[in-house]
Amino acid sequence: MNKLTREQAALLGCFTGTLFGPFSDVHKKAEQALGRPIFTHEFALPDLWTQLRTAVTEELLAICPYEEDA
Repeated sequence: MNKLTREQAALLGCFTGTLFGPFSDVHKKAEQALGRPIFTHEFALPDLWTQLRTAVTEELLAICPYEEDA
């Protein structure tokens, strides 16, 4: 089994709120996804996670395997 790349781990972190790699990678990905700077304390806000999940869903689904890909 292959390991996640740092980018994939950051993407999963933005979607789930669970760290799979360095926090700095998630922070950077979150800022890219939302198109704005994010203060560290904002990661404690439920609304930020709702926005992040929405912003990264399409990208996350694009890397997921589907039955027709097998």
